[in-house]
Amino acid sequence: MIINQWVPAAHRGDAIGDSARRVRDLLRTMGHVSAIYALTIDDDLRSDVRPFTDPEARRGDLTIFHFALPSPMTQAFASLTGARVLQYHNITPAAFFAPYDPALFRLAALGRRELATLAGRVDLALGDSEFNRQELAALGFARTGVMPIAVDTERITSAPRRPALERILGDGLINILFVGRIVPNKKIEDHIRLAEVYKRYVDSHYRFIFVGRYDGVPRYHAQIRSLIADFKMLPDRFWFTGPVPDDDLAAFYRWADAYVSLSEHEGFCVPLVESMAADVPVLAYAAGAVPETLGGAGVLFAPKDLEVAAELLGSLVYDRGVRERVLDGQRQRVRDFAPDAIHTRLRNALAAFGVH
Repeated sequence: MIINQWVPAAHRGDAIGDSARRVRDLLRTMGHVSAIYALTIDDDLRSDVRPFTDPEARRGDLTIFHFALPSPMTQAFASLTGARVLQYHNITPAAFFAPYDPALFRLAALGRRELATLAGRVDLALGDSEFNRQELAALGFARTGVMPIAVDTERITSAPRRPALERILGDGLINILFVGRIVPNKKIEDHIRLAEVYKRYVDSHYRFIFVGRYDGVPRYHAQIRSLIADFKMLPDRFWFTGPVPDDDLAAFYRWADAYVSLSEHEGFCVPLVESMAADVPVLAYAAGAVPETLGGAGVLFAPKDLEVAAELLGSLVYDRGVRERVLDGQRQRVRDFAPDAIHTRLRNALAAFGVH
């Protein structure tokens, strides 16, 4: 059987594209012909991902469309004659962007509107979390299920050492890590407020590290920088690295004393899985799909009381018994995202079409 996947953009390090490539490889091991097609492709992926203009893109017996933003793929997908599977990766609600970027506000609003046009026009709609599946059901998709992102944890656990970077990270400060885009739903301003409380009541030997693009919403990033200045905090205690290669990302995980998520909207949150794989204890605000992704592991808190969060963070960093109990739970949970588990879920999803 020919099983194609469509992704609007193929970028190295992007969770959706990386997941699609892992799924493609699994499909090939199952004996299927499988390829990925994208509208835009990074130069170093052109030998691995095909352009959407290729006529073969529309000739799959079954096509999996990874939806995360509006694109010309949506209408083309709805008109395919083969079986159609939607994989929904969530769209951040437009309201988060309203104070900062009208263009992103419009893009998010259009994305949700475009997603709704596919209701009744697909054979199966999968969310990569139950949180996302419920959104699909609310939009009128009749046949729904859950298929988690296939996270490539080996790029973190098997990466080579980065001695120069690790010498800096090992300077004695406590490294508090966040990985992801610096965008409003991630609530990075709450990380800065948490740092102020943590410094006041727990420990002044800290460093908050933010790994990911910070140029997507410039006004938001500027607001965060202003908050650091308003608190009169040491600027060198807050690193905004921008995108980094996988080997550097692995080093940041390797030297992290804790991972913190204060996001208020997540459809899955890949860095939580990466943190568990890297043996980094997780402290997370219980919003969106975060509790589901952690599956009882890590440390969740709600409501968002940052004094409570600072105390919990201090326990994760300094209380050896608490830390080990949390890490033990995370080690068990991360097995649910191992390749064998993803393979089983993929087989189960395809079985609905008589595919084995």
